[in-house]
Amino acid sequence: MNNLIRKYNIPGPRYTSYPTVPYWDMGTFSGKKWQATLAASFEESNAKEGISLYIHLPFCERMCTFCGCHKRITKRHDVESPYIQSVLKEWKLYGDLFTTKPIIRQLHLGGGTPTFFSPENLQRLIQGIFRHADKAIDCELSFEGHPNNTTRAHLQALYDVGFRRVSYGVQDYNETVQKAIHRMQPFDAVKKVTDWAREIGYTSVGHDIIFGLPFQTLEHIEETIKKTKELKPDRLAFYSYAHVPWLKGNGQRGYKDADLPTPEEKRIQYEKGKEALVRAGYFEIGMDHFALKTDSLYTAMEDGTLHRNFMGYTDSKTQLMIGLGASSISDSWYSFAQNVKSLEEYQHLIDNDIIPIYRGHILTEEDQIIRKHILNLMCRLETSWAEKANYFPELPVTLQQLQEMESDGLVEISEDHLVVTQKGRPFIRNICMAFDVLLHRKAPETRLFSMTV
Repeated sequence: MNNLIRKYNIPGPRYTSYPTVPYWDMGTFSGKKWQATLAASFEESNAKEGISLYIHLPFCERMCTFCGCHKRITKRHDVESPYIQSVLKEWKLYGDLFTTKPIIRQLHLGGGTPTFFSPENLQRLIQGIFRHADKAIDCELSFEGHPNNTTRAHLQALYDVGFRRVSYGVQDYNETVQKAIHRMQPFDAVKKVTDWAREIGYTSVGHDIIFGLPFQTLEHIEETIKKTKELKPDRLAFYSYAHVPWLKGNGQRGYKDADLPTPEEKRIQYEKGKEALVRAGYFEIGMDHFALKTDSLYTAMEDGTLHRNFMGYTDSKTQLMIGLGASSISDSWYSFAQNVKSLEEYQHLIDNDIIPIYRGHILTEEDQIIRKHILNLMCRLETSWAEKANYFPELPVTLQQLQEMESDGLVEISEDHLVVTQKGRPFIRNICMAFDVLLHRKAPETRLFSMTV
């Protein structure tokens, strides 16, 4: 396995979208085209499956140095109301483009730290959203909670407006690692908020754990998972730390490459951690995720409805996903659009009745075919080109590139089908890269992506 790690540990995308953001074609994109694809997608899908809504709440009181998300560090809570007002106005600007009332099937609050906002303001935000939308019968509302500042009042307030799923960022329970990533939170804090959620009635509680963090050892991973087993969250994200210190706005320059586990050590952390999770009753879902058999993510994997988008893995697909808030990304299925990242610019554009996007991509027919293959690999660990609609001209080149992975036992390829083996699961990003024709046509000249292992 160490030889495979050395061989395949290269920079690569995480494929929350295809094309990946660095390969978006701004030359063919415009706000007018984005709005046209949005309206078309809404007409096709709203009544049939509803839409998804992601709301980015960017504020944090402290900088966690492992984090690559877009955020604003502040202790001033007078920023809450103006930001909520902007998000609700942005939602109205989108609503004006629709011919009927939106039906929301999924809504997720991410950040930043959503629980930076007061319970009352979070309720006001959600009530404002549904003032101009209906809930689907199987609507799922979820949010990311920080164990240190999620109160019982937060959990109750969000439960009262329909939330039933919460995920907590745990990362690692070791104090040395916590100091390095600037995220001090004891086990008791995580236990308290996990217990509160269950007492209130949340049906899915998730924990996020990260391997490959600075100063992290295999023993730290094993101890973190041992503690996690005590709380038995319904689902787990077991992420690989993405070291991208060249990106603006993160704190990863505070430690050196030498402070990180080697790629071989990191892969052992993953393999041993995965073994411990499987022994504890968790099932591996796609890439980086695990769930108990009773969780909807496992059910989605079993019945083939598992989906992946900018929110990560979801238990159902909607064709249209709208991102609200600074830096949010939307997906109309035919195009992508990202909001401006600066809070001041975001609020200025909203104040002037302008949907605040600054870049995007109109998917070509080829893009849509490749995205289908990558989604199949990410969600079902297999893909097929038996149907003519799934064939693309560079497929023979892709299969040629996959031959070495087949020799290494990572994939099994037949005449018109590919299956990822158990041995190949840790290298799913590399396998997807073989299908990424844009990446092959123009290799990045600078460092864009984290390492695949």
